[in-house]
Amino acid sequence: MTDFAGLDRYLENNRQTHLDQLFELLRIPSVSADSTKRAEMDRAAQWVADRLSRAGLKTELIPGDGPSLVYAETPPVPGQPVVLVYGHYDVQPADPLELWKSPPFEPVIREGNIVARGSTDDKGQMLTHVLSVLAWHACGMKLPLQIKFLIEGQEEQGSEVLEAKLPEIAKRLECDVIVISDSSQYAKGQPAITYGLRGIAYFELRVHGPKADLHSGSFGGAVTNPALALARILTEIKTPDGKIQLPGFYDSVVPLVESERAMWNSLGFSDEKFAEQLGVAALTGEVGYNTLERRWARPTFDVHGLLGGYQGEGGKTIIPSWNGAKISFRLVPNQDPKTVGQQLRAFLKDHTPPGVRVEVIDLHGGRGVVVNPNSPYMQGAVKAVEEGFDVKPVLIREGGSIPIVAQMVDALHCDVLLIGWGLDDDGAHSPNEKFCLEDFYRGIRASSRLWHHLAQSVVA
Repeated sequence: MTDFAGLDRYLENNRQTHLDQLFELLRIPSVSADSTKRAEMDRAAQWVADRLSRAGLKTELIPGDGPSLVYAETPPVPGQPVVLVYGHYDVQPADPLELWKSPPFEPVIREGNIVARGSTDDKGQMLTHVLSVLAWHACGMKLPLQIKFLIEGQEEQGSEVLEAKLPEIAKRLECDVIVISDSSQYAKGQPAITYGLRGIAYFELRVHGPKADLHSGSFGGAVTNPALALARILTEIKTPDGKIQLPGFYDSVVPLVESERAMWNSLGFSDEKFAEQLGVAALTGEVGYNTLERRWARPTFDVHGLLGGYQGEGGKTIIPSWNGAKISFRLVPNQDPKTVGQQLRAFLKDHTPPGVRVEVIDLHGGRGVVVNPNSPYMQGAVKAVEEGFDVKPVLIREGGSIPIVAQMVDALHCDVLLIGWGLDDDGAHSPNEKFCLEDFYRGIRASSRLWHHLAQSVVA
């Protein structure tokens, strides 16, 4: 019989040790978007590899054209399923630094939260699984199934290294189910298991006009202003009622089923509380769908940043030679990012004002994924999370994207469990990113139960 009492004693006695280890990892500024941080990326990869090795796993670093992949595995267990734990050690840039209440790579505990860049996305969540396997090892307990780890360093930039390596290492990664903790609970005190993710298609648009900046007094009214052309294009992509105007954009969108809508309606979501949490006066979105449906299961379009033109202090009366924007479309399952790129280019061909030229730069993309919410692995995960958090989890979808997930599911022909310990207001890509301290400990405890219940789910 599995000695859960002994396991719990070990976890309780090692709370500070586990927190210290997380703080060590959080102090490494492993920002994959910053080319000057390559040494820090290498240091983070080695740190993760060392911890997995200490947990008794056969571990190696897999090099690629970018940050290394960390791979580790426990011994096979004949007749039992194989679990692949996926996570990432890279983090988002910390900018704007002036909005942080404490330095982003000097973790602190504030108001019951671990505050640091990467605390919830994804170092803290990923580490719960490493620490739970270490706990089994430290307690002298034999794992009831084989666990493999694949921890990458480029998730925040589109997983190019893993995507390139996947065909080569797919045989080694073979598994029955992938476990990923890089998402959120439904609400504080209400854990969740996510059975669907949206995909993404990310682009940069550049609107080119005159060969150099022009004096707006001398040339205004005679040439097309690239900034105005860009503004016109962006506002025409989506109508005021939330409909995206790319030709054929909705052709492959699968309608929501009524049972799914009813399940989400039973969660007691409040638009008013959500708006208050975000600090906005009202919520907007696609007509005909409620807020959860828009966030979890409908495609969207957003502008992330505007480029070009005069940005300095005071005034400078120019017609800029070019302006640009970073944009993305969140996609639902069956939508393909390459197809969306073609649709975007077709739209721009018909909506670009005369006198300017639009350049489309593909940045990254990935398809969405939805899995069976009633699979045996899901049932095992529900039991593990309930024992870890003392609350039965609800089943939800997630509006964010982990682009590599769909590719791994296709390549490995496996199931997937998205079990998030974070919260919606953790600020994963924002200043003062946080992770609830108690949820870090509860996540380790739930993970320590997960291996038992996944093995038992197959027996059952």
